[in-house]
Amino acid sequence: MAQQGSLEDFLAAAVDAAKKAGEIIRSGFYETKHVEHKGQVDLVTETDKACEELVFNFLKQRFPDHKFIGEETTAACGASELTHEPTWIVDPLDGTTNFVHGFPFVCVSIGLTIEQVPTVGVVYNPIMDELFTAIRGKGAFLNGKPIKASSQTELVKSLLVTEAGTKRDKPTLDASTNRINSLLFKVRSLRMTGSCALNLCGIACGRLDLFYEQGFGGPWDVAAGAVIVTEAGGLVFDPSGKDFDITSQRVAASNPLLKDAFIEALRQSE
Repeated sequence: MAQQGSLEDFLAAAVDAAKKAGEIIRSGFYETKHVEHKGQVDLVTETDKACEELVFNFLKQRFPDHKFIGEETTAACGASELTHEPTWIVDPLDGTTNFVHGFPFVCVSIGLTIEQVPTVGVVYNPIMDELFTAIRGKGAFLNGKPIKASSQTELVKSLLVTEAGTKRDKPTLDASTNRINSLLFKVRSLRMTGSCALNLCGIACGRLDLFYEQGFGGPWDVAAGAVIVTEAGGLVFDPSGKDFDITSQRVAASNPLLKDAFIEALRQSE
């Protein structure tokens, strides 16, 4: 038993929080958006802020001793170092650009790390009403039904997903598009959905076979998805093939059968 309750209790609270945030996202999705720029193409809306406040308040009432890292608050307050304490890591609205454009790949992502290990994960897309959940050691689920990563063994039959990232300087974009160009010769097709958390969930439920991204926002993008992929029998790793580091802003994921070939293809695309 972890402090202040079981992992099941933590998951139930995270699901409640995600559903409540999902209502805010759903109602805002069909209305006029008020958009601010964090960077050249990095957006934040009133909905991002409202959802983060709701989720943190909800979880802090139940687990006052836990730590909290969120995209909007810690980006502002700078308190994002990950300790060994139970820590809720939240992306209140992953896919803000999609949200602004009315493209239905948006979600709230709530992960809990214990001893720095992602242990509970909830990702909820309120527009498509898809709730992905996992507890370390207990399997992964979509709307309560077990999910598992794909059994694809060949890169050439694999669906690859990645993101363009938020930087628009020429060296970064050239590296990014050159890599995609190289990989496109080796896979079936490419997707860019605009949500790192939903990309990971896509690997977990077998809709997607291969995923990598470099230079995303921070641990809030991957904390929940990493547990969900692992519990679905998928692998999460560094694009170099090294072990995944939740604080590194680099991630790759696939089923175990594709990992070695994928890492080699990524290496050749450098």
